[in-house]
Amino acid sequence: MNIQGIHHVSAITANASANYEFYAKVLGMRLVKKTVNQDDPSMYHLFYADEAGSPGTDLTFFEIKRAGHTYPGSQSISTTSLRVPTDESLNYWQERLDQYEVERGSIEEQAGRKEISFRDPEGQRLKLISDEFNHGVPGGIPWSKGPVPIQYGILGLGPVHLTVTDAALTKAVLMDTLGFRELEHPKPYWYAFETGEGGNGARVYVEEQPEWKREKPGRGSVHHVAFRVEDEQELEKWKAKIQDSGFPNSGIVDRYYFKSLYFRDPNHILFELATDGPGFDTDEDKEHLGETLALPPFLEEKRREIEDRLTPLHTSTPK
Repeated sequence: MNIQGIHHVSAITANASANYEFYAKVLGMRLVKKTVNQDDPSMYHLFYADEAGSPGTDLTFFEIKRAGHTYPGSQSISTTSLRVPTDESLNYWQERLDQYEVERGSIEEQAGRKEISFRDPEGQRLKLISDEFNHGVPGGIPWSKGPVPIQYGILGLGPVHLTVTDAALTKAVLMDTLGFRELEHPKPYWYAFETGEGGNGARVYVEEQPEWKREKPGRGSVHHVAFRVEDEQELEKWKAKIQDSGFPNSGIVDRYYFKSLYFRDPNHILFELATDGPGFDTDEDKEHLGETLALPPFLEEKRREIEDRLTPLHTSTPK
């Protein structure tokens, strides 16, 4: 049993159309699946990824139209990072983010790599990090038909940053239950962990802030982080281990594009374990991913009702 790395990160948006404009047309990520939240089909669930929709490259969003402002704090998934090929890529991204008047920081070096912090229009906390000196889980393939030159394009997800009240509680879950390894601390009150082949695509940072109030989530906040497991057979083994460790969990849930299991750590961070397959080309040709509303078979008979409740989301290949 081995957690291979980060599978996806799921966040909240209040406006699917504006969300598409930013992630597809500014960041140049490919919309690989336009579907609905299977637990509440009245809301969109959008998946942005690399060209192939590879595991480890997915940043997803639930549209909750009345989502309020996020009040940042502890017990949260605080920052999501996105990998780009080289240090030079960050120079390109500084100019591109400025062109679109995106709130950003300057290029800095953290944990031996260069990065830029920025926010999307709803305040989602993000980083672009250079993969130039990365060793470990390989990145994906940038979208060749997107608006960003492929040599600068986003490769997939990088380290996820958690902020918690008691780091020891999350450390125990990551190491004792999920099998992560602890790394050298990047700075005071920060702890670093990695799994599988390691590197940017398999790393979690845990920041301890015992005095902070708990985050009040809203638009621009992260709902959960998912980690990669090979297949359903291995997911069954993880289900048994998580139950034996005393964590209430969802049991295995069929998300059609992958199988999942959810549980919370003692700091209330929602973790998901997700299989690599069957993948986003299960119901769409790879050349046309994300172009139409895709529904899993158990929702297909309700398609007309679902489409009537959704605000049309018009997508086209960004220029």
